[in-house]
Amino acid sequence: MAPRTRTPYICGISCRLMNGELMNIGNAARASGVSAKMIRYYETIGLIPPAGRSEAGYRNYGESDVHTLRFIRRARDLGFTVEQMAELLALWRDRSRASSEVKKIALDHVAILERKAEELKAMSRTLKHLAAHCHGDERPDCPILDDLGGTESEPEETQAPARFGRAGIDPLNRRQQASRRP
Repeated sequence: MAPRTRTPYICGISCRLMNGELMNIGNAARASGVSAKMIRYYETIGLIPPAGRSEAGYRNYGESDVHTLRFIRRARDLGFTVEQMAELLALWRDRSRASSEVKKIALDHVAILERKAEELKAMSRTLKHLAAHCHGDERPDCPILDDLGGTESEPEETQAPARFGRAGIDPLNRRQQASRRP
């Protein structure tokens, strides 16, 4: 028996492939670059509508589904959150959207990415500083482990300049402040 066709999305785009066939979740995953597990997850959380089902209960995906999954894959590759992807998908489907809304989401995301990049640079600088002060020999003294353990191995005046971690806190300075507390 031929698989049932699925009801088109609310957006009115036909879900049939150009050759008139639908694909299963494995083929949709290969065609879109999104794993079958993630496709199921995106359906579960409502990012994409539930797939139509064959009479045997298998999910059926069409061309518009794969296009949507590719959109999600590209957004995910750019680091957008699920919430941001939902907003972008809604705007993508809304032909009367204002591009200013899309631009705001993108620029807000750029600011987050730049902040994360700065945090990574700060972590790198901190680790470089700690590694530079590690003798790397047979001695058990290790400023890297001392820092991770919250103990001090070097005098306060030789501590590194301010570094800002994920929470905007200088991990070396925080350690210094903690050691000064009564």
